[in-house]
Amino acid sequence: MKILSIQSAVAYGHVGNSAAVFPLQRIGVEVLPVYTVNFSNHTGYGAWRGPLIAPEDVREVITGIEERGAFPGIDAILSGYQGSEGIADVIVDAVARVKAANPDAIYACDPVMGNATSGCFVAPAIPVLLRDKVVPVADLITPNQFELGYLTGTEPGDLASTLESVDRARDMGPRTVLVTSVERPDREEGTLEMLAADDQGAWIVTTPQLPFKANGSGDVTAALFTAHYRATGSAAEALARTASSVFGLLEQTLASGERELQLVEAQEHYANPRREFEPRQVR
Repeated sequence: MKILSIQSAVAYGHVGNSAAVFPLQRIGVEVLPVYTVNFSNHTGYGAWRGPLIAPEDVREVITGIEERGAFPGIDAILSGYQGSEGIADVIVDAVARVKAANPDAIYACDPVMGNATSGCFVAPAIPVLLRDKVVPVADLITPNQFELGYLTGTEPGDLASTLESVDRARDMGPRTVLVTSVERPDREEGTLEMLAADDQGAWIVTTPQLPFKANGSGDVTAALFTAHYRATGSAAEALARTASSVFGLLEQTLASGERELQLVEAQEHYANPRREFEPRQVR
């Protein structure tokens, strides 16, 4: 499998492509990473250095990949943190060009814009561009609950309202939706859930909620789910593998006492997930 991944990059720590590439490689995926920013570290530290990559430069890199004849062999395009506003057009154009070369390719959009705790942390125009321009051309999206609510103009809370929001998102274009954090009030205390839905149904998986938030975990989740879904065609199977892998990564990171994801140290969790979390069908 080959994935064109258009995301941010950091030198210190693991977010964006710096979180997604290695886990994908560890499960046997060839990744073509294209950077939208090249920062020293993620913005959660409050200070960082390095440039936003100009949209025309991102487009040039993608064009160079196309000129090498790579597009017919690309199975999926994955996008995450966009950086500047003009990246949306670059991504939409790249998706169209890859799909023209390989009609079986899918586009997975991680609509990175914020979360319920900190609100939006991207430029104000980007959520609007994601909603109106990027998400409608996606086959698969991986929002958290906050992002799902923004995209659909809803307030997902319990399972029924979250499924309703997912249906609205699917009506926008993408047929497959992974909600990466479902925090419904009636869930078992001390747990966190993910929900995946496609034309075959909807499934939810429950894991313990660890007492910390690791930047980049959503990027790993989106990458692994995209690869597993593209390989199996099963939302339930992709959800089971992804949940087990990401929980193993987070558990190992917590045990280390480090702030940054222990991405390399936890590599066995990607290659051989323990499958300790099985989804249950909710529709």
